[in-house]
Amino acid sequence: MERSLSFYLHVLTARLDRAADRILRAEHNVSYSRFLALALVGELEGATQRVLAEYLGVTEPSVSRMTGVLAGEGLLDVQPDPAGGNRRRLRLTERGARLVAAGQRTLEDRLAMVVAESGVPYDQYVRYTAQLLETFDRLEREREVST
Repeated sequence: MERSLSFYLHVLTARLDRAADRILRAEHNVSYSRFLALALVGELEGATQRVLAEYLGVTEPSVSRMTGVLAGEGLLDVQPDPAGGNRRRLRLTERGARLVAAGQRTLEDRLAMVVAESGVPYDQYVRYTAQLLETFDRLEREREVST
């Protein structure tokens, strides 16, 4: 079978996700899926459970259960939305913010080692990856506008 970029990207993403999960569980006692949820809450200003579910590609009940666990562990603050309704506002606690920062450093250091070992110039890899993501986001926005 001839391999293509789409195949390589799929395999690389799957391996990165599994490696991130192993690393985060071993070094920070958190799964990658929970870490990703925390990291997104930190990035998304005024995140709600609905927005988080959309970004993670999971259901709102799934996010509700996850945010309940993260709040119970003191990593996330979950409050009713001041606008009312059944929405919940999410915010990292200090402990959650420290975990996200430490986990991001750990993952970045590990990935930088892999990139260096591969012989791929790190700065170029970052630039091209960001360019691909920006293009993907632009194409998605254009597709949404045209439908």
